[in-house]
Amino acid sequence: MNRTASDDDRDRDAEGRARSARPRDGLGRPLPYGTEGVPRQPEGVVRAPADTLVEAQRLLDAGMPFHAHEVFEDAWKSGPEAERDLWQGLAQLSVGLTHAARGNTAGGARLLRRGAARLVDAAQEAAAYGIDADGIVTWARELADRTEGGRGTGAPAATGGAGSAGAVETDSVAGGASPGVDPVAEAPRLRRDVA
Repeated sequence: MNRTASDDDRDRDAEGRARSARPRDGLGRPLPYGTEGVPRQPEGVVRAPADTLVEAQRLLDAGMPFHAHEVFEDAWKSGPEAERDLWQGLAQLSVGLTHAARGNTAGGARLLRRGAARLVDAAQEAAAYGIDADGIVTWARELADRTEGGRGTGAPAATGGAGSAGAVETDSVAGGASPGVDPVAEAPRLRRDVA
């Protein structure tokens, strides 16, 4: 591994891999050290598929798609190989919504389309868990088109806390309001049978 002087300032685990201990906001953006952030999702949690969907939906509904992506990432890493496209696709959709909410229109649209394509390929696996693959694919493609076209939802990005819909989130890096879509208003419904 080629280490530089700047590597000495980064958080690293025992094997030397970067592990950021910086607090993060509801959209996963790093905040300055010492700032109170949103609690991070624990890594490596093995959940039953139904529990994965419940937890991810809770996070999506709270305007925290970055955190929902981490839940889906755990599912794809711990689940059977046959379900990899399903969980990766849902993770990519969550990251796409994250980028769209952050105002990264090109990256958001690209990930939304990539996740939708994976979900199309995993329609059979999605159906086994009651996931509304057709509805989610339609949502993702429409949001990608709106995001890429700069139309968004017209609403400011939410702070990511429960009950925060409509609150303007300040961009911790630029210090201004986030120009992205409202992740609470845009949260997809993952399952057909759950309102």
